[in-house]
Amino acid sequence: MKMVFTTTLSSVALLLLYAVPGFLLVKSKLVDKGAIPAFAKVLLYVCQPCLTFYSFDKADFSLNLLAGLGVFFLISFVSQFGLLMLFYFIFRKKSKEIVKYRIMNMALVLGNCGFFGIPVVERLFPERADAAVYCLVFTLAMNLLCWTMVLYIVTRDKKYIKAKQLLLNPATIAFLAGLVLFVFSFKLPGIISEAVSLGSKISTPLCMTILGMRLATAKFRTVFLSPLQYLVVIAKQTVIPLAIFGLVSLLPVDIFIKQLSFILFCCPVASNVLNFAEIAGKGQEEASGCVLLGTTLSIATMPLMMLLL
Repeated sequence: MKMVFTTTLSSVALLLLYAVPGFLLVKSKLVDKGAIPAFAKVLLYVCQPCLTFYSFDKADFSLNLLAGLGVFFLISFVSQFGLLMLFYFIFRKKSKEIVKYRIMNMALVLGNCGFFGIPVVERLFPERADAAVYCLVFTLAMNLLCWTMVLYIVTRDKKYIKAKQLLLNPATIAFLAGLVLFVFSFKLPGIISEAVSLGSKISTPLCMTILGMRLATAKFRTVFLSPLQYLVVIAKQTVIPLAIFGLVSLLPVDIFIKQLSFILFCCPVASNVLNFAEIAGKGQEEASGCVLLGTTLSIATMPLMMLLL
């Protein structure tokens, strides 16, 4: 138990350290805050596909693994969809007029299970070469909801509830391409594999650097002085993971899947909350506050929650 705590604490502390250079670069005006979206595009269109292909390339295909991924995808999708719908109905009256409650709806469910979750999971389960692929499945379920239901929740525009939104987005395209290579046991050739590996390894530092940049541009009161944000973040990173673990524990599935569900729901509020607020052009300040506060508090919430494993 102590080892799990210290491993998680050191992993989260290392991730948060990557935010410091971004914070200092913007504060010192060596990087203009207007350049942050360009960094985010590199993360989305270069690093995320590299992380996807790298994760699939590490794992060896088997029918048992494919079945496990299918079960985990179902659990991930249903649990995240159910939570989004639950909070959608809880906030439905206030969210019609106040964008803040639409942002809270996202922040209570969406976690940084890719760039943040994968490094933590790989350190907690070093013997599982397939751990990162399971994280990708969880992330896929989240992204499918982000490009459809989440955008609808934020914008109230039904045009996003379309089948093409499920498939024609960068995350899904990269996942499906990686899945095809994985199923056919096609391993990336040497130099390409090395390039993809390097691209995947910079994804987490870049993600955290971007968060540091955004923290440098945020107002202190926006991030750290909102009682509602503290309530949302603590619920997302402690209460909800416990509820999910309780429900998943009732299912006849492998213990690894139960533990992984708990860990990934413990991840801090996803940067996707801010990304999709920016796409929608609504609630960017509240979204930024939730993401930055959630990431900051994860230094305490994640290690403490791991004690329960």
